[in-house]
Amino acid sequence: MNWVNESSAREFILLGFSDRPWLQMPLFVLLLISYTFTIFGNVSIMMVCILDPKLHTPMYFFLTNLSILDLCYTTSTVPHMLTNICRNKKTISYGGCVAQLIIFLALGATECLLLAVMSFDRYVAVCKPLHYVVIMNHWFCLRVVAFSWFTGFGNSVLQSSLTLNMPRCGRQEVDHFFCEVPALLKLSCADTKPIESELFFFSVLILLIPVTLILISYGFIAQAVLRIRSAEGRQKAFGTCGSHMVVVALFFGTAIYMYLQPPSSTSKDWGKMVSLFYGIITPMLNPLIYSLRNKDMKEAFKRVMKKIFFL
Repeated sequence: MNWVNESSAREFILLGFSDRPWLQMPLFVLLLISYTFTIFGNVSIMMVCILDPKLHTPMYFFLTNLSILDLCYTTSTVPHMLTNICRNKKTISYGGCVAQLIIFLALGATECLLLAVMSFDRYVAVCKPLHYVVIMNHWFCLRVVAFSWFTGFGNSVLQSSLTLNMPRCGRQEVDHFFCEVPALLKLSCADTKPIESELFFFSVLILLIPVTLILISYGFIAQAVLRIRSAEGRQKAFGTCGSHMVVVALFFGTAIYMYLQPPSSTSKDWGKMVSLFYGIITPMLNPLIYSLRNKDMKEAFKRVMKKIFFL
């Protein structure tokens, strides 16, 4: 009996939409299709950016990192979600939950910082084109990307430690599809307000500071673009930055809604849907947004396909 209690304490039950069995199959199909497109789209972008010499620029170096992030981001949650939907007992081990939480938080935070770096890259390209090569040099690009990854994982370790150290008093049922901070905090049998305040502070640093820098960058970009007399030049400048702004709006909008309010104030079903959006749908849309709205990417993809087909 002690062994049963000990083993059950080492796992969580992920409820998801268990109370709505009729949603299981549509959700499985949606996840499978989204994950397939995410893998194909992000791997395609990585392949084209690496194989085509014309895309060996800072912009596409950052885009390659974004594709790696999105691919790992969804892989940390979706395969287990697909498996759980097909099982009667929807569980995850304690170690699996910890790993999922750390990876999901780390990659999410890294993406926030990387999107800010990409906006700075576009600012330099549009506002300081003559100094672009000097400012966005190889070593600078490597350093800012390394900083984004390092900071993302550091933030994840802090937030995960605060969340997992809260007493749960034997509670195991996580009302979510995967292990996420707001859902895990609801298991706590102690006052979570002090922890929520600390987590809110870290979320402000990771979410609001990057999005503020992005808005400032695009404010300067808009001013510079409006000074361009050529309509073709303005269209090209807006086209270059438009895809990035779409990604920023989709990712930050949903993440801010989820993390910058107390867990108790969010509707449980609405919170699940928002998490699915920024954790699964947005990584699937990123390759489509960058490839379909980017002339250079489409031409590079054709060149790479011709080379592969010829070989």
